[in-house]
Amino acid sequence: MSDVDTSPPATPKAIDAVPLRHPWRWVAAVVIVVLVGLFLYGAATNEAYKWHVFRQYLFNERVLTVGLVNTLQLTIYSMILAVIFGVILAVMRLSPNPIFKATAWVYLWIFRGTPIYVQLVFWGLIPVIYSKIQIGIPWGPTLWHFDLQAISFPFILAILGLALNEAAYMAEIIRAGISSVPEGQTEASIALGMSWGMTMRRTVLPQAMRVIIPPTGNEVISMLKTTSLVTAVPFTLDLFGITSREIAAREFEPVPLLMVASFWYLAITSIAMVGQYYLERYYSRGASRKLTTRQLEALAKAQTTAAAPGGGGEGS
Repeated sequence: MSDVDTSPPATPKAIDAVPLRHPWRWVAAVVIVVLVGLFLYGAATNEAYKWHVFRQYLFNERVLTVGLVNTLQLTIYSMILAVIFGVILAVMRLSPNPIFKATAWVYLWIFRGTPIYVQLVFWGLIPVIYSKIQIGIPWGPTLWHFDLQAISFPFILAILGLALNEAAYMAEIIRAGISSVPEGQTEASIALGMSWGMTMRRTVLPQAMRVIIPPTGNEVISMLKTTSLVTAVPFTLDLFGITSREIAAREFEPVPLLMVASFWYLAITSIAMVGQYYLERYYSRGASRKLTTRQLEALAKAQTTAAAPGGGGEGS
C-alpha cells in the first residue's frame, strides 16, 4: 500500500498584477479642461455678454414675482391637467370598447402629430374662430349666448393648450407603466379578494410607478421649458416673455436678458431633477438587486446558521 502525502499544499505565489495604463484618458481630460477654461475666460471677458446687466436683472422684482411665478403656475397647472387627461386616455386605450380605443387613438394621432407651437396659435385664435357661443333650439330661439371676444383669458388658453398636448404623451407613459406589470399580479390580487380599485391602488400602480416616474419627470422638465412658447397664444407674462420681450426690448440688451431667463430655467430644472431622483429611489424599493447593510447582515447570519452542524439538515 503506497504512502499518502499528507503535507499541506504549497502556498501559491502572489500575482504581481500591474494595472492597465490609460494615458489617453488623461490627455482627453486635460484637453477638455483647457477648452472649458478658454470658454469661461472668453465669456468672462467678452463685452457682448454685459455681465453688469445680467447681475442687475437676475433678481429683478418683475422677473421673480411675475415671470417666474407665472412660469411655475403654467407648468404645475398644465401637468396636473395633463396627468388627469392622460389617465383617462390610457384607460380608454386599454379598454375593450372599440369606440373608446378609436377615440383615444385619434386624439393621440392629432396632438402628437402636430407641433405644439401651431396648437398654441390655434388656442390663441379661439376667440376669433368661436366669437360667440350660443345654446338654443336649431333654427329657433337662442336660450343662452356668450361673447368670447368680450373677455381676455390668454392664461387659461395657454394652460389648456399645454395640458391637452402633454396629455397625449402622458397617456402613452401611463399605459406603458400599467402594461409593464405582469397579469399574474392582478390575478393574484383578485384571488385574494381585492376589488378592481384596490388591485390598481395596492398592486398595479405601485409597480407601474417604477416605469411611470422617470419619463414623467422628464415631461415635467420639458413642460417647464415649453412654457416659453405661450407667446403664441399670446401670453407674454411668463419668464421668457418678461425677460426677452419686455425688459430686453426696453433696454436693448437681449443677450444678458436671455441669460437671466436661462439661469432661472436651469435653476428650476435642477430642483426638479433632484425631486425626480428621490421619487425614483422611493418607487424602486424592492426592485434593486443591491442589498442594504441590514439585509447583508441577515443573509450572512442565515448562511452561518445553515453551515453550522445540524443547523441546516433535515430531520430524520
